[in-house]
Amino acid sequence: MARINENFLKLPGSYLFSTVGKKVAAYQEANPDRRVIRLGIGDVTLPLPKAVIDALHRAADEMAVQETFRGYAPDLGYEFLRSAIARHDYKTRGVDIAVDEIFISDGAKSDSANIQEIFSGDSKIAVCDPVYPVYVDSNVMAGRTGDYDEKTGRWSRVIYMPCTAGNGFSPEFPQETPDIIYLCFPNNPTGAALPKGELQKWVDYANEKKAVIVFDAAYEAYISEPEIPHSIYECDGAKTCAVELRSFSKNAGFTGTRLAYTVVPKQLMLDGVMLNALWARRHGTKFNGAPYMIQRAGEAVYSEDGQKQIREMIGYYMNNAQVIYGGLKAAGYTVSGGINSPYIWLKTPRGMTSWEFFDYLLAQAGVVGTPGSGFGPSGEGYFRLTAFGSSESTAEAVERIKKLS
Repeated sequence: MARINENFLKLPGSYLFSTVGKKVAAYQEANPDRRVIRLGIGDVTLPLPKAVIDALHRAADEMAVQETFRGYAPDLGYEFLRSAIARHDYKTRGVDIAVDEIFISDGAKSDSANIQEIFSGDSKIAVCDPVYPVYVDSNVMAGRTGDYDEKTGRWSRVIYMPCTAGNGFSPEFPQETPDIIYLCFPNNPTGAALPKGELQKWVDYANEKKAVIVFDAAYEAYISEPEIPHSIYECDGAKTCAVELRSFSKNAGFTGTRLAYTVVPKQLMLDGVMLNALWARRHGTKFNGAPYMIQRAGEAVYSEDGQKQIREMIGYYMNNAQVIYGGLKAAGYTVSGGINSPYIWLKTPRGMTSWEFFDYLLAQAGVVGTPGSGFGPSGEGYFRLTAFGSSESTAEAVERIKKLS
């Protein structure tokens, strides 16, 4: 008799953004004439850069000709893209990453969920709190997190590293030793960033404890301050303890076209086994590769025109971030983020819970954000807004919120 994976039944409620979507849909049905401004889900709104579109068109034409048609992609991804990544994302920062340490995928979300498969089922994970929900939920599905306590919002076998205003929204070393440490910087949801010296401490800690860091660098393109590293491999010793996740979604607008990559250095070993080999085996078995046309589009991101165009795109969103940050601060809100990140993290007013403020903002201002409690217990009393809207909608949303003060 077939049986279900009961670990799925342990997941509380639905995925955070599914709940947000249902609430917004219900509000719109009840208020069909009210224009809702969405600053909740971190989805980009600008069209793909021209260099990317041109590359897509050229690749589509290639697929129509027998001599240039492509079928399945290589397991790790096409070498033209992996070479461009190694050269532009790492070599320019003094980091030597080999092309066979780069694995092309369809999204950092997928990789952040799937990476846990190459680790032992009894591995103890440590996460920042608040945290991107996928890190925890994917380990719940794997049966690694123990039991859920509805009162505390915590899993019994997860090590939580609170990131609060008191510690600058940066994690501190946990008392209990973890096996896998999830770090995301610049951070989603708080917008915090770690200076190189602080990140180096985590690399040293992981090497000392023989733990592995899963480093999500999906927002590195938004870094503006020189002391903030763009890659964990800028830290000494990171190749022996860290996996890095990167995405084309937020830096180049690929949320609808899906492209990302994960770096697994060959120096990273557990029990005498290269994690690079394990990830290659998992990748080749369960994934047929990102489409050729999309990988050509990714290559175009690294062209001279592509780099210029994505810098303009990032500048557009970061201007939105400053509009939100400055407007809310002027209105009396306590805000952070928005400097090295497209996310603004604000304290909910008048003692409201995160979901109370979500409902209040939606009902009174027609503005959608994300409740901080959806990211973990330490997110309660906070709220996330994204800078990925249009400049006009962002400015209007801020004005609507200011009128509530």
